[in-house]
Amino acid sequence: MATILVVDDEMGIRALLSEILTDEGHTIELAENAAQARAARERMRPDLVLLDIWMPDVDGITLLKEWGATGQLNMPVVMMSGHGTIDTAVEATKFGAMAFLEKPITLQKLLRAVEQGLARAVPKAPAAPGAAAVSGNGVYRSEPGLTVEAAMTGGMGLPVPMPVELGPQSEQSFDLDRPLREARDAFEKSYFEFHLARENGSMTRVAEKTGLERTHLYRKLKQLGVDLSRNKRGSLA
Repeated sequence: MATILVVDDEMGIRALLSEILTDEGHTIELAENAAQARAARERMRPDLVLLDIWMPDVDGITLLKEWGATGQLNMPVVMMSGHGTIDTAVEATKFGAMAFLEKPITLQKLLRAVEQGLARAVPKAPAAPGAAAVSGNGVYRSEPGLTVEAAMTGGMGLPVPMPVELGPQSEQSFDLDRPLREARDAFEKSYFEFHLARENGSMTRVAEKTGLERTHLYRKLKQLGVDLSRNKRGSLA
C-alpha cells in the first residue's frame, strides 16, 4: 500500500484520518504544521499528501507554492479546509493541488480522493530530455486549465495523460445492487454529465434543458461530484 502524509493542526482530524487510512492498509505520517510537514516530506517521500489550508504558522497554500517553486511537488496533494471558498479552491488547484475536500470530509469522498491520487502517482523511471523531474517515489505532472468545480468535489485528477473523449453517451448501465440513494445519485450524475457534455459546459443551457434554476443546478452538480473540467473551460454563463 501507500505512504500518506497528513498535515493538519487539529489533533482530532489527524487522529481520525490516520485511523481510517491505516485501516485501509496505508502507512501514515502525521504533521501538525508546515515545519513538521517539510521534515516528513523530506524523510519519507510520501506517495500522497493530505494538506490542511488553515494552519497557524504557514498556511497550506503557501506550503504548496513552496514545494512547487522548489521542485518538490512530485506527489499528488489533496487540500482540506473547513472554511473553503471557490476562490480558495481555484488558488489551490492553480498551484498544483489535485483536489479540494471540504470539512467535514465524508468517508466516501476521502477514500475516493486518496484512491484517485494514488492512481496518478507515476512510477519512478529514468528522466528523458525535457521530461518532468523525477524524485522521491515518482513523477507528478500537472495538466493546465482545470476547473474549480471538480476540485471542490475531490474528483479532479491532474497528472496523467487526458483520456480520449468519446462524447456524451445517452445509454449507460448502472449497478442496481446498491442502496436507493446511491443508485439515484449515480443516475443523476450521469444525467447531468451527459447534458453538460452535449451543451459544451454551458450552465445556462443545461439549466434550461433540465428545468433547474442555475444556482440550484450548481449546488446539485457540486453535491454529486460532477467533474466540470471535462467540459468547456469557464463556461458558467
